[in-house]
Amino acid sequence: MSLRRSRDITSLVGAAREGDPRAVARLVTLVEDGDPLLREISAALAPYAVRAQVIGLTGSPGVGKSTTTNELVRAYRSAGLRVGVLAVDPSSPFTGGAILGDRVRMQDHATDPGVYIRSMANRGALGGLSEAALQAALLMDASGRDIVLLETVGVGQAEVEVASLADTTVVMLAPGMGDAIQAVKAGILEVADVFVVNKADRDGADATYHDIQGMIGLGEREAGQWRPPVVKAVAARGEGIDGIIGAIAKHRAWLDEHGELQRRRERRAAAEIEGIALGVLRARIGTLRHDEALPTLAAEVAAGELDPFAAADRLLSGLDHASDRDG
Repeated sequence: MSLRRSRDITSLVGAAREGDPRAVARLVTLVEDGDPLLREISAALAPYAVRAQVIGLTGSPGVGKSTTTNELVRAYRSAGLRVGVLAVDPSSPFTGGAILGDRVRMQDHATDPGVYIRSMANRGALGGLSEAALQAALLMDASGRDIVLLETVGVGQAEVEVASLADTTVVMLAPGMGDAIQAVKAGILEVADVFVVNKADRDGADATYHDIQGMIGLGEREAGQWRPPVVKAVAARGEGIDGIIGAIAKHRAWLDEHGELQRRRERRAAAEIEGIALGVLRARIGTLRHDEALPTLAAEVAAGELDPFAAADRLLSGLDHASDRDG
């Protein structure tokens, strides 16, 4: 059975590299489910997942991220580029399900073979992104997409995580939502590569635009450091989309010129390696819940007989001994 599944994965990977949407969908599902063959999938796709430009879109709920994403897809397709969209929706804390409504909003591209849209539930992951989002983005890259758009949940201050997965992070704001102040509170000002003031036809849009410009001007920057542009748009009418794409293109040119693209991708790889290692460690610690080690240590800490740092040292020591035995 394992050998047959391995052959199935080889076939799926081959079909995905040719752009077969059903194969990509199946592989993304395996990634989301943490399938045991994920290692094999990752190894097969790794040499081909280094080409696509990954663009993250983040911002508070209601600023028009999905509408803007829809228009960006339209513009990139008009330029002959193949596009992948990962739209991450919040999971219900009760059922674990998600509405996954972004695919409904992007029906314009549903029959376009050059566009692949995948909605993913964040399954409680912090930072506005699903834990499987990075692997899914790499899958889309390996399947021949030129552009991968990552649209986050829209949870406000936690969304800065998108910057660790994207080559370019677009932060969307809207007038009348307190976004200028929120951007500073959340630390989004530091991670944004491009600001978009959407719904710029509304009252207060100019004030939001100037607030963000002023805050950017207050930041200290070294010579040659990127200064995020601020673009006005009315995505619902397709206005300002060329300006957004132009700002993203300028940022990509800057990344290439200063070697920052490679550094960002290396940091992204380091975070992924660390995440996988921590996942393995958590799994090993989880096995200790079924024997006496963790409950015993917890009881000692609760009784004041042992401090939590010493307990953690003993737990890790037990993991080391278990690894030695397994080895």
